[in-house]
Amino acid sequence: MDKKFKELNIHQKMELLIEDLVEKGVRFRDAEKEFQKLFLEASLKRHNGNKTEMAKALGLHRNTLHNRAKSLKIKKF
Repeated sequence: MDKKFKELNIHQKMELLIEDLVEKGVRFRDAEKEFQKLFLEASLKRHNGNKTEMAKALGLHRNTLHNRAKSLKIKKF
């Protein structure tokens, strides 16, 4: 990853990503779905597959988390 990019804060990184998505004509709903999917997959990895810990860390009910993962077609869930 570019050293300059690593030095940016999360807001600045997201601004760059969003500018790129808008420029490429990505629909909001598609971008939102992809963000949620990647976010949940990263969280699942961070919590070593423990969905109860993951749900607690994300502030979601475990059933809500399960339903969201199912709707996003996350296979490792």
